[in-house]
Amino acid sequence: MVRVQEIPLNQIKRPLPRVNDPNKVQALMESIAEIGQQEPIDVLEVDGQYYGFSGCHRYEACQRLGKETVLARVRKAPRSVLKMHLA
Repeated sequence: MVRVQEIPLNQIKRPLPRVNDPNKVQALMESIAEIGQQEPIDVLEVDGQYYGFSGCHRYEACQRLGKETVLARVRKAPRSVLKMHLA
């Protein structure tokens, strides 16, 4: 089951390093500041911990705007699914 909710940015672990396009982040910052975050990021919830693997540009834009939370599509998953994402 998937639910959409606001999650504190500091509770989302991002285990895979990503290099974001600064122009895309800037454009998203402007959009989010003007009309709010329109598309949730996707996170896995494993044993009460949140892990983000997509939505890197939206995540960084919200961080740089000083937002405390991010709109996220949360999917509960067992540790085995997390391990597949980390492989």
